[in-house]
Amino acid sequence: MNNHIKKRVAAVTLGCKLNYSETSAILDDLCKQGWRLSSIEEGADLILIHTCAVTKQAEQKCRQKIRGIIRKNPDSRIAVIGCYSQYNPDALSEINGVDAILGSNDKFDIQSYNNIASGIIPLPLVKVSPACTFKEVYSGYSLNAAESAERTRAFLKIQDGCDYGCSYCAIPLFRGRSRSIPADRIVERAHLLASSGYREIVLTGVNTGDYRSAGLKLCDLLRKLEEVSVSRIRISSIEPDIVDNELISLVAGSKKIVPHFHIPLQSGSDTILRAMRRRYDTAMYLDRVWQSVQRIADCAIGADVIVGYPGETEEDFLQMYHFIEKLPLASLHVFSCSVRPDTSLAVQIANQERKPVDPVEIARRYNELTGLGRRLEAHFKERFTGKECMVLFERSKPAEASILQCSGYTRNYLRVMVECIDVQQQQLFAGNELPVLIVSLDNDLNLKGRVLS
Repeated sequence: MNNHIKKRVAAVTLGCKLNYSETSAILDDLCKQGWRLSSIEEGADLILIHTCAVTKQAEQKCRQKIRGIIRKNPDSRIAVIGCYSQYNPDALSEINGVDAILGSNDKFDIQSYNNIASGIIPLPLVKVSPACTFKEVYSGYSLNAAESAERTRAFLKIQDGCDYGCSYCAIPLFRGRSRSIPADRIVERAHLLASSGYREIVLTGVNTGDYRSAGLKLCDLLRKLEEVSVSRIRISSIEPDIVDNELISLVAGSKKIVPHFHIPLQSGSDTILRAMRRRYDTAMYLDRVWQSVQRIADCAIGADVIVGYPGETEEDFLQMYHFIEKLPLASLHVFSCSVRPDTSLAVQIANQERKPVDPVEIARRYNELTGLGRRLEAHFKERFTGKECMVLFERSKPAEASILQCSGYTRNYLRVMVECIDVQQQQLFAGNELPVLIVSLDNDLNLKGRVLS
């Protein structure tokens, strides 16, 4: 590449926090080779679209986004990368205007992007290595391409792939088997992030709790990271079987590891959990959640749940509903079951071993669980009105024509919005962790606060 004329690159990331971390790593590597970061609005020679394929809905969203970007940017090269590229490159090849399709490992090959932009190779370029060949964990983190202009929160990849083998999950098909980054490399990157001004590090992976490297496990890594000079260390989604006494005790006694877990539930019926091949039952899940909230001050628990799993009866659904009612959850994400090709569940359906649930019934159950989740969230957030919390402010936006607002997150991941009197105050808040009095909870479940002097 001609370093005197820097190529411009922009990126759009869809899906999980791990994708965001990896996008940043790719952009950082491109910048080291002379590329200049841009935005789609400013115009770019190359646009990366980092995709998700965890559900059919995610795939549809990716296709819509890709077509929209191509339509609005006819002069840009378009590289579609990541999980959807790995899982179904043929579907992406049918979209006119896609110049490159790079799979889960191939997306880290920076020379491919140079070749795409220079036009020295035939297009479209399709590079998708089989997931069974994945061995190395590609990692890194961008210090140039920050997710937040205020450099408050960084996503740091520690692990990739999964060995759990849940019957419905396609992630191993496009992420491979579980493998982890050596602890020394992770700690080194964490120190770099801290010295660059980040206040919070979020540990990400496909199965973050399955971290294993040179005899070290997640709690060992967390103890090493507590020596890093950041205010907060946050664990992304973690499986229930990993939330054991050692982890709970570590978080309860830590000044840096925040009191927040996202623990996937997936079903509140033991029958369905067995069909899903999950590694716990409702009794274990209930015990782990209650142990967490009783022993960790102000601990917030988020959960995922799948509704309409093939074979789910009304009795199974009611068991799930009433089980979730007993949980002290701060948030509940509800998903309609999406049957992914080449999974064990897809084979069972093809063999008529499991029968899909009627879509109308799925929609009803989805709405009921969503309503329950909203009530649980409101109940949890109401506990904090009238209390003082430390808020790490991340971004700013105008609420109305004459009102400025800042928002940020408490240690237990409650988003709080604060009005600012002027732009100077808005800029002063951004990137700082400040004491805030939680004043109210509105009808949209937004917490409003006031910064204390």
